[in-house]
Amino acid sequence: MRMYDLIQKKKMKEALTKDEIFFLVNGFTKGEIPDYQMSAFLMAVCINGMDPDETTALTQAMAMSGDMLDLSAIEGVKVDKHSTGGVGDKTSLVLGPMVAALGIPVAKMSGRGLGHTGGTIDKLESFPGFSTAISTEQFVENVNRTKMAIVGQTANLAPADKKIYALRDVTATVDNISLIASSIMSKKLASGSDVIVLDVKTGSGAFMKRYEDSLSLAKAMVQIGTRAGRKTYAVITDMNQPLGKAVGNTLEIMEAIATLKGEGPNDLLEVSITLASYMMLGAGKAATIEEARRLLYQTIENKSALDKFAEFIRAQGGDSEAVYQPDSFEKATLSLLLPSPKDGFVSYIHTDEVGMTSLVLGGGRETKESIIDLSVGIIIEKKLGDPVKQGETLAILYANDQDKLMQAKDRLAKAFVIDNKQPKRNPYVYAIVTEQGVTEYDR
Repeated sequence: MRMYDLIQKKKMKEALTKDEIFFLVNGFTKGEIPDYQMSAFLMAVCINGMDPDETTALTQAMAMSGDMLDLSAIEGVKVDKHSTGGVGDKTSLVLGPMVAALGIPVAKMSGRGLGHTGGTIDKLESFPGFSTAISTEQFVENVNRTKMAIVGQTANLAPADKKIYALRDVTATVDNISLIASSIMSKKLASGSDVIVLDVKTGSGAFMKRYEDSLSLAKAMVQIGTRAGRKTYAVITDMNQPLGKAVGNTLEIMEAIATLKGEGPNDLLEVSITLASYMMLGAGKAATIEEARRLLYQTIENKSALDKFAEFIRAQGGDSEAVYQPDSFEKATLSLLLPSPKDGFVSYIHTDEVGMTSLVLGGGRETKESIIDLSVGIIIEKKLGDPVKQGETLAILYANDQDKLMQAKDRLAKAFVIDNKQPKRNPYVYAIVTEQGVTEYDR
């Protein structure tokens, strides 16, 4: 095979075979195919697209380019959840303990935050001593014993995806559904779970701003997972405002704990329950979504999910005292109220700007080397559709640096739009995508 011929084939809108796709992925990963030829191929894909067979083959080739996590030693049907990223998205911290409390093994590989989206690992490091840098053997042992473990992504997980994405980022070839879907799903296939539930965000704080694009991505990922032999579901959820009220690592941990106690915000609980229901359905632990929801609510009522969260923290070296006494978390030294400039309704929130405000405070990363201040962040007091009076608090900012606090206040003020007309409230969940089709809810 020659890379020149494969570029020509895709340029002429012809489909590549599985062997051809594995050839180009493996060749590029090993450095045998130069950047300029892969760039030409990626541009041809952006212009002419890939069919489902090609997209699945690309995903599998990237997944198999590095470590494939072997979870066969874990008893039962392994489940995992992946989010496309958002602001205030702490669902893994809520649904993981609920599902694990019902005896379903949650074997999750998570990443750190970069830019305006937060990372699950960063949030968990709010617990002193907690570590995701555990061996595969310890990971498997923890899941078998406590039914839940979260580990950091290995350096050699889907290396082809890392190398291809770096090229896409500088050649204007990011915005293609097949390339986006295969990038996400290659890491999920390499992570080894039997059931994959995808939380596809849509709105002002999401990677996909338009619902139609989010739906296309969800369909593509479900199709890839199904073709690869994994039970795969996608839930399209709202990111036109932060999920819950808390934005910032320790603040989000505290909100997750409150939710496990039955005291959390409705949107966070509903999205978490919906995602967890499909994890249970895929694992065969519930015959219907209604049964799954009933069982999940019971784990909150009887505190088994809260206890499971504490057990999970201890199993990975963390001090679990704060699960039962959240006031023991380290606090920011400064706080500031953001007042509404006028009477009206919260008609729009630039959600990505809320995330960037947290980054300005020190709660996120501008580069991979940035050190995060876990205690800073934002509490959103008014959400979309809420009435507000002039001077009433829209949000509370928490900081440890006065200059950063004032910069963040100015930025956050621009994120809220106050209008005289009350907007229609967005649903928490827009659609469910399964191999059988799409179920859409009233938008």
